[in-house]
Amino acid sequence: MRSSSSKTDPGLPPESVLVGEVLRPQGLRGEVIVDCQSDVPGRFAPGERLTLVEPAGPVRSVRVAAVRPYRHGLAVRFEGVEDREGAEGLRGARLEVERSRVPPPPAGSYYHFELQGCRCRDRRAGDLGAVADLIADGGGWLLRVEREDGFAVALPFVEAFLVGYDRQRRVLDWDLPEGLIEACASRS
Repeated sequence: MRSSSSKTDPGLPPESVLVGEVLRPQGLRGEVIVDCQSDVPGRFAPGERLTLVEPAGPVRSVRVAAVRPYRHGLAVRFEGVEDREGAEGLRGARLEVERSRVPPPPAGSYYHFELQGCRCRDRRAGDLGAVADLIADGGGWLLRVEREDGFAVALPFVEAFLVGYDRQRRVLDWDLPEGLIEACASRS
């Protein structure tokens, strides 16, 4: 699951979590195509409430009226959206839920939103900074870690290098191979 931008502090997890994005209208009866970014069963079931964050800024609660699979996403109709014009107005909107409605991840798994902003410490190098971004590189995930002094490094998010994760303190402890930081670091 990806993280939402609804943060109050960059070092804290978001209060709400992105679960989908409205791509475009579908048909004439108010359906929209949603890029689903949640694997929680029933997240888009009829009757479910979601927070809709429109590109221009308005935020409102919406209730799912109907849903069906559509190619690589979902075709969703929300209560009160009855035609293509209403659906067009939702284009680009983010769909979010309160963080409290996200179940704990399975053991050994992590949500993107909970990694965002975590402090990273290496056994040898000490403090590396905070996770600024998660990047899919085709072979796994990279965590872009940045410090206030302009130092940045892309760390491969692999179990072999991750020593521990303290969810309460929001700290990732690493044992990175010698030379990796120097090879992957940059200064802006």
